[in-house]
Formats: sequence, C-alpha cells, structure tokens
Amino acid sequence: MTNIHRSAGVKIPDFPVGRPESCPFDPDEIYTRLRAEEPMTLVHCPAGMDAWLISRYEDMRHMLADRSLSSRAAGSDHMLPSYDGHEPLPGFMIQLDGQEHARLRRLLIGEFTVRKMEALRPYVQKITDEHIDAMLAGAGADLVPDFALPIPSKVICEMLGVPYKDHEMFQLDSQVLMSFEADEVSRGAASQRLEAYLGELIRQRITEPQGDLLSRLIARSNGTDRPLEVGEPATLSVLLLVAGHDTTANMITLGMLMLLENPGKLAELRADPDLIGTAVEELLRYLSVIQFGLLRYATRDVTIGGTEVKAGEWLVAAVPSGNRDESVFPSSDTLDLGRQVRTNLAFGFGAHVCIGQHLARIELQVALSTLLHRIPELRLAEPLAQSEFKRNDIVYGLQSMRVTW
Repeated sequence: MTNIHRSAGVKIPDFPVGRPESCPFDPDEIYTRLRAEEPMTLVHCPAGMDAWLISRYEDMRHMLADRSLSSRAAGSDHMLPSYDGHEPLPGFMIQLDGQEHARLRRLLIGEFTVRKMEALRPYVQKITDEHIDAMLAGAGADLVPDFALPIPSKVICEMLGVPYKDHEMFQLDSQVLMSFEADEVSRGAASQRLEAYLGELIRQRITEPQGDLLSRLIARSNGTDRPLEVGEPATLSVLLLVAGHDTTANMITLGMLMLLENPGKLAELRADPDLIGTAVEELLRYLSVIQFGLLRYATRDVTIGGTEVKAGEWLVAAVPSGNRDESVFPSSDTLDLGRQVRTNLAFGFGAHVCIGQHLARIELQVALSTLLHRIPELRLAEPLAQSEFKRNDIVYGLQSMRVTW
C-alpha cells in the first residue's frame, strides 16, 4: 500500500471519525470546514495507508464515475487495521473492476429492476404488518430485532431462496463482517461459515433448481460463454445476503429515531402520507449510513477537483460530507421531507452504484409509513442519550431501539 508524502515534516491528520456530542445524526464537524477550505485533503487511515479525502459532492461523482479508479478495497477497508492490500476474492463483486465486475453485474441486474422490485411491495407490506401485529400484542419492543432486521432479512431470503429459519446464524456472522472491532480470525471464520452455508444451498440448486434467484443465477451463468467458476456463486451470494438486509435494517431504525426526535417532521409525514417517497430520499441523504465513505485506488494519474492524484494512491469519497454539500443541497443541515433532491450519494454512483437500491427504497417506504400509520403513539422507551450507536461499523445505526406506545 502506498503512503503519500506531499510535504516533508507535515503530519497528516487521522481519518475523521467523530460525531458532534449534541447530535448523533450529524457527521464529523470537520467536513464543513473541509468543503470550504480543503475539499481534497490527505488523511491517515486505520488500515495504514494515506488517502485523499474528498468532501465535495461533485468531486465525489467525478471520482466514483472514473473507471480508472479501482474498487479493489471497497467496503471501507481503509478503516480495517488488518487490511493488507490483498487481491479481491473471486465473485466479490463490489471489489472487482472492468469486465470482471460487469460480467457478474450482468448476471444479476435483471433481478433488481424497478418493475420486479415493485412487484415485491405487497410481500414487504405483508411481513411489515405481521411484525407490527406481533409488536402490538405486547407493551413494547426493541425495534432492531423485532422489526427492522426481520423485514429486509425475510425479503432477501425469499428472493435468494435462503431458509429464513437460519436467520440468526447469518445475521450474527453479518454483524461480525460489518464491524471493524472484530479481529481478522473472527472475520475470516464468519466469512467461511457463510460461504459454506450458501455453497451447500447452491450445490442443491444445481441438481434441483427452484424458482429463486440462486437457481436463476446458476442457469443464466451456464448460458454464457464463461460460467461462474468455483467459489464465485457462494461469494456473490454472501454479498447479496449481507448487503441485502444490514444497510436497510439500520436505515429503518435510524430513520425512525430521526423522525421521533423531530415531532414536527413526524406530524408533517403523518398529515401527508404521499410525502413518504421524498421523505425516504431526504432521510437517506441526511443520515448517510455508509459513514466512512467509499474507497478507491488510482490505477493511473488522474486529476479530481483540481488536485493531481498519482497512480498507486488511495482516495475516499466521504459520502456523509457529499450529502451535506450546501452548493447542491441548500440548507443541507436541515431535514426537509419535501426536498426535491438531486441524486444523493447514499447508494453510491457510477458503475458500482448499489444494485439493490430500488428494493431498499420500497422497504424503507413501507416500513416507516406503516409504523407511523399503525402505531401513532410510538415513542422511545429510553432517552436518546442512552442510545448505543454503531460508531465503528461500516454502516451507522443503532445496537438496539427500545420503543413503547
């Protein structure tokens, strides 16, 4: 890994990871200054490399659209102290570039069209109502395990053909993979368990195809001039299973917490249910749960935001900063549920834009609007100050969220 030394004797600051004490929803306060004064600045990352930290929206779009910038360490590996610059695993789509990435994406993109995701809306509504029924049978609930986690988990299991009865296993292993606090041995073991589990399901689908995504993936692959190789289907399936539930689950709880802490906004959304589409987009922008940004590696010299980046150097798109860029989102630190936003960066941008973004939007719209409609007296059971946040995970969110009504 390359360390960048532009000025001898000048200490490079550490990657910003703080949040203001007064507001757990806001990113590190340093980003406001960086956007104004140092939109491209060098930082030292926990993984040991120095990287260009990009804080402005337009520069991030430029960076994420530039295909000469490799995604080889995507998943915020700059925050992982044990990252050693290893080559991406076969089938780990988010870390692959060019034709290798395009080949896998082509096998999947037809499964995540707007039309197909909209066809899932009634199913999402059904399981949302079922979990609210279960919550209402008691006097309170923890919104994380009782509501936010099971909804996207059941949906992605249904799509993939993964038995939901095994959800505790894959959710626990997912938590290990999403946390930077787990050691390399634990992360490796979690990854191996998931790959072995999904590998067995894939072997079953090869001999006995079902009407699920895994079966269609295998059949579609076999019809190409380069079928999936050993290990690729399992790795790809792990990515879909983990990414398909964790990010959305965290957005459901964090989004609901944000609304509960802003009664005026909550009343606005209850008064106009049709506002849910723009409200979800605004929550995605405002909260930006990919809290440490998106990492890229320069395979050739490039210029971004007027700064020359050399081949072999690293760059990080600070998504929470880009989504608070005042030049793109006026009054960016204000939550405006009716904001007609330009494309925010919550799902990334460019060739690696999140393949499941349409599904995530539907799950968020249904989960949040149904909670507000069916439990109008919903409130926190504990003060916000007692909430425990995932401050050292790839995805920002809550460890638990006790609610009552």
